[in-house]
Amino acid sequence: MSAQKDRWVFSFSFLLFCASSIPTRGSMRLLQELSPQEYFSSLQAGRASLAYFSHNVSPGAQPFLEQIEDSAEALQDYGVSVVKVNCPKEDVSRYCGKENAVRKAYLFRGNMLIREFPTDALFDVNSIVANVLFALLFNEVKYVETLADLQNIENALKGRSNMVFAYVPATGTAEHRAVMEAAFAYGTVHQFVLTTEATLLKDTGNDESDVSSARLLFCHCQQATDLAEPCRRTAMGQTLTMLNIHKHLKLMGAPLVTEVAEDPEKVSTVHLQLGLPLVFILSQKETYEADRRTAEFVAWQLLGKAGVALLSRDLVDLNILLRSNVALKTPDEGVPIKYLVLEDTDEVITLVENKNKIEQIQEDEEEDEEDEDEKENNNQDIQDDQVVEAVSRDKKRELPVEQILVLTEETFHSALLETARTVVLFYASWEAVSLAVLRSYTEVADHLKGTRGVLLSRVNCWDWPGVCTKENVTQLPTIKIYEKGERSVMYNGMWGTEELTSFIMLSRVSCPLKLATIDEAEGYLRGEFPSELSSHHHTSLLGVFSTATSEAREAFEEAGNILSGHVTMGMYFEDDALALSRKYAVSPPALLLARSGGRSVEGIALSKQSAQDMVRMIRYESLDIFPEITVQNLPRYLQFRKPFLILFSDGDISQMESKEMLKLAKGRPQQAFVACWLNLKKTPVGRGVLKAYFATMPSLPVLVWVNLHAGGQVFKFPSEQSITEMNILSWLEKLKAGLEIPSSTLSEEDWKPPLPAYDFLQMMETAVPELPLHTSHRRGDTPERHPPESPGGDTAVREEPAQETKAEKVGSPGRDLRGTAPRLAAREKQGKRHSKL
Repeated sequence: MSAQKDRWVFSFSFLLFCASSIPTRGSMRLLQELSPQEYFSSLQAGRASLAYFSHNVSPGAQPFLEQIEDSAEALQDYGVSVVKVNCPKEDVSRYCGKENAVRKAYLFRGNMLIREFPTDALFDVNSIVANVLFALLFNEVKYVETLADLQNIENALKGRSNMVFAYVPATGTAEHRAVMEAAFAYGTVHQFVLTTEATLLKDTGNDESDVSSARLLFCHCQQATDLAEPCRRTAMGQTLTMLNIHKHLKLMGAPLVTEVAEDPEKVSTVHLQLGLPLVFILSQKETYEADRRTAEFVAWQLLGKAGVALLSRDLVDLNILLRSNVALKTPDEGVPIKYLVLEDTDEVITLVENKNKIEQIQEDEEEDEEDEDEKENNNQDIQDDQVVEAVSRDKKRELPVEQILVLTEETFHSALLETARTVVLFYASWEAVSLAVLRSYTEVADHLKGTRGVLLSRVNCWDWPGVCTKENVTQLPTIKIYEKGERSVMYNGMWGTEELTSFIMLSRVSCPLKLATIDEAEGYLRGEFPSELSSHHHTSLLGVFSTATSEAREAFEEAGNILSGHVTMGMYFEDDALALSRKYAVSPPALLLARSGGRSVEGIALSKQSAQDMVRMIRYESLDIFPEITVQNLPRYLQFRKPFLILFSDGDISQMESKEMLKLAKGRPQQAFVACWLNLKKTPVGRGVLKAYFATMPSLPVLVWVNLHAGGQVFKFPSEQSITEMNILSWLEKLKAGLEIPSSTLSEEDWKPPLPAYDFLQMMETAVPELPLHTSHRRGDTPERHPPESPGGDTAVREEPAQETKAEKVGSPGRDLRGTAPRLAAREKQGKRHSKL
């Protein structure tokens, strides 16, 4: 009777939950529209309300109002009303009068302001409900950032109450909403704790390395009798939805082991009702204590995955084999109970987990049948997880954007004409990569503070898509430099502060820079001219032309326009150009390369090349002769599709090795390969490269030949030979003749981005067709959007040693089914295990 009552109560609760989740068509409009006077006079003590104050609604605010209206029904279930307050034009009060005020939503309890939210933090129904409930439950749901804070809460709860610990990568997500709704329902039963810190998730012992997904752990602190031991934790294996959390908490509240004294066919537990199997450990009076400990051990291992019951043979007349020691009942109707003979507890756990794996495979197959576009969108959502983590982790740090001018559709073109060079960052204020680049951009602004003739600005393409469309910006973020509004140069390098600063400074100088005298040309080669680049050390390239080489000169000038901002190029074509070229033993047209501040100048003859040929040649010649490979410069060398001769070193290489490798690099025939070195201390990723090349980590230094673009074969220079130019050349001849055996061969997998880049403007045009891309009725640029005031950041997780239960410590079952199965079987299995070793 009790089981039937439990089933009825659960079924009714489940149906009630599902019914509340079904949207009602044609329901009455729940979003109220009031004047400020009507709204403040209607506030009731203790009742919460979310208000948005607005003058005439601009097209840009319409999507936000739609989301607010859609959230009204969900918030009504929690006693929160949603109101749109229409502000009269003449109203200059706190909530209506300020321009920034109408870009915020306000949460009141009675007439007391609880929290104010930037409207871009409330971007959909999930974010609205999550942030509102988070604010209302601020004193009930503890937010933690450090392991010490979490341990203090655990210690305070031990022996008294259990804890629900949730990690969400960012606040305002669907998972965050599910946790807040669960806290609203179960907050009086369990202590809820929330974090967005990835490192804290690792510290809790979660064995999942991926921190892009939300996690929920149930901490059994109420049963913690030893205050020195941490609370046992049970992770929820499913995605964080309200229904899954509800199921998980129901499972955690069920008895760890149920003792059964009736026919198993008639037994019903909460596990079966929730679609999980029930494992019966068959027992008898003589072995009851050992069987009980075994059942508890199995129950802890399967907690949240299956229920465990202890079934006494003495009390139930079972028509089964006496050797059977385990029974499995599935939630499927009509499926008979399986009686099994298992040798140890590992087999019991595998029995359940394998069934879960089969179900997971079936789910994956069903997902494969989904629309291909839907799959691509889902994959796109996780493309930038590491960037999302970094941005979310630092979101409480306010960016110093005061030095960066905000441009709108009305001010864009006029601003370009006011300064010699205007740097424009095109970005989206809600997108993680854009926000990461904006952080670097603010550091660039700080470095260039006070620099004349340079203006740093930004355009939020989410607010001003028309500007971005006209400027042909289809991927965000994008940086362009405009010269007096006439021509623009797009930046396509690394997004680091140093690289951005260098590009902007180099773009200030004409490329190529026309030099008037030989003294200027000599000073340019020494790095003394122009003065604004004195602090930036680059290889200086000087083209020397006579009056008869106008075709090559024009190609050189065109190449300079293409390479503006990336290299330093000068040009000398006066009457005495022949005298300058003779000094360096070349004839016009020629290219002079000055490395290391002009201490060495190399002359290269220029044949009649096209501008594109010159661009390729200049890019190659401006690289270091024997470079140190880093993550930042590797793409520059890969683009030439040449083999690599890499010296891996654990620190700086010796002077002798450097000298020999430099001689080899300078004298290589037709520059057929890239000779370089990699410092593992400065670039630790090199260790992973070596592990991919060799089965075991070789002793350092080690010289490696690898052709990534043809075959992928990896050859290791003999460790017994010294690294000299002669030895290396001899070894390379053997490689060419096919006399050496490769250490390994890399896969032919293409090195491509996992997914195509976003076309944000196309997405916006599709998602919001009613908003024209070219509109002249836009409000001022929205201030830089910051996530909600609620604490946050992303997180990761450190593993924690497995915790033993009392059942394991006191008379441990030894992983075999004592009493319930012949002990000899367990011994035989142990013997088999050792024989496999």
